[in-house]
Amino acid sequence: MRITLIHALKHSIVPIEASFARHWPEARLMNLLDDSLSADLARDGKLSERMTERFLAMGQYAASTGADSILFTCSAFGPCIEAVARTHAPMPVLKPNEAMIEQAVAKGKRIGLLSTFPPTLVSMPPEFPSEVTLVPKLAEGALAALDGGDRAEHDRIVVEASEDLRDCDLIALAQYSMAPAAARVAEVTGREVLTTPDSAVLKLKAMLGVK
Repeated sequence: MRITLIHALKHSIVPIEASFARHWPEARLMNLLDDSLSADLARDGKLSERMTERFLAMGQYAASTGADSILFTCSAFGPCIEAVARTHAPMPVLKPNEAMIEQAVAKGKRIGLLSTFPPTLVSMPPEFPSEVTLVPKLAEGALAALDGGDRAEHDRIVVEASEDLRDCDLIALAQYSMAPAAARVAEVTGREVLTTPDSAVLKLKAMLGVK
């Protein structure tokens, strides 16, 4: 199976490749990175028709290489990814968080959503069903630390921000790049912590009928 991974942040590549190594090492991975996507969204403050066109172009390129599936790792672009999924159905095209959201909703009613990228806290909450209570929290400054090469400072900020979510049933980490901090978040908060990469790989594997 050939899986195309499409990234808007370079920090997503290592966590998702690590999840494939753990759960589906036989998959052949192809990485497409356009880190101007996240920069342009942060600048514009909203998704545009032009942004959707860019996603459709990346989806078309991935399909043209013979991909069996596409997994997007960028959590703030839900409507753009949905357009790609409609275009290439029935090929599985996954949003980065949909598998984790399914898990979270099955496990709790009050869910802490911790993010390092502000637009995610605009685009992602509507993907949760209305019957759950979502508590959004921004780990402000964490992504800037990671962009500067300081993983330790990124993780410190994430863990510190997670303390405000202790009254939730569980905590969902919105960005793939946050996954390495999951164990420390769980330790500090005493809550179950869900990460996006592992959930996505397992769902994709099931969708493609791989045992």
